[in-house]
Amino acid sequence: MTWLTAEEALAKLGTKPQTLYANVSRGRIRAKADPADPRRSLYQQSDVKRLAERHAGRRKSETVAAEAISWGDPVLTSAISTIAAGRLLYRGQDAAELSVHATLEGTALLLWNAESFTCVPSRATDLAAPSIHAALLALAGRVSADLPSLGRARPALQMEACSVLSTVADALAPGPTDLSLHHRLAACWHRPEAADCLRRALVMLADHELNASTFAVRVTVSTGAALSAAALSGLSTLTGPLHGSAWRSIDALVEAASSIGAERAIRHQLLRGSRPVAFGHPLYPDGDVRARVLLSSFDVPPVFRDVQLAGEEMVGEPVNVDFALAAMTAAFDLPEEAPIIIFALARTAGWLAHAMEQIESGHLIRPRARYIGPSPGES
Repeated sequence: MTWLTAEEALAKLGTKPQTLYANVSRGRIRAKADPADPRRSLYQQSDVKRLAERHAGRRKSETVAAEAISWGDPVLTSAISTIAAGRLLYRGQDAAELSVHATLEGTALLLWNAESFTCVPSRATDLAAPSIHAALLALAGRVSADLPSLGRARPALQMEACSVLSTVADALAPGPTDLSLHHRLAACWHRPEAADCLRRALVMLADHELNASTFAVRVTVSTGAALSAAALSGLSTLTGPLHGSAWRSIDALVEAASSIGAERAIRHQLLRGSRPVAFGHPLYPDGDVRARVLLSSFDVPPVFRDVQLAGEEMVGEPVNVDFALAAMTAAFDLPEEAPIIIFALARTAGWLAHAMEQIESGHLIRPRARYIGPSPGES
């Protein structure tokens, strides 16, 4: 195979970098890390040539931009993570391979391109059980006091990122700062046997390129707002049922499956015109690698396995990471809110990486709207 650099591929395609990255994410162009520089990627020449020929006739840029908002081309370039050929890569390193041994703290250093991580001592020792509510309040309490991010150098921002992640950890996994975050979380839930599985989940969920919550983070920090404000934006966005709270719908499906059987429960959803959120992911046409990693790390409860087998046959797509988090919660008898707590703790590391990258870009994110309302004088 012949491989092209990004510059060579872009010259043949005649497109912007974000379009190249989108085609890689969708599996249209195969990519691999450059052996000479793991931070860069190489692109398969035959795939590039095929797309260049197919897209010889161009659509209007405004049409492309409108379609890009929904699972389309990324609107920002990033060196932090990408999904390529079914693999999740953190700065060119395979996240699934990292999850075999890495911790969230080590993954944060990789995503932040930093050399050290210092967990700030907890300011409170009597925190209640981990909760998203506590994390939202803790971040909100920092926003008005923290310095704006604008005009500050990376070393200062990296130190503050450690502090912000520690604030979130205090709310979601309170415990001694000399313990790794996955051990703190397992201890909070009195499930030491879940620690290694939690570690893998935290690593696999640390970042996922330009998803909804990460975009919210980058928009917020592009105004010069504090890192804590950016993390608060991300966490608020994560709480939506189409993002970090998808586990609630999966729990409802599994509860129905326990009562009437997996096939009937899924059939009822499909007949109502409701697509079960446990299956499929637009960026993983061959299956969510994060789900595969997690589901291989514990014994999946029988009812979840029934739902998986029936749903994959009826829906036609493999289960995703939201299903895996719900199954892991059941397998280890974790608290009901565990999926979003794991998600939020892990993703805070990625949000902070994107925040710092956005700050360094020096750009305000300010799209334009294509107005479709009435004109002056129209009734």
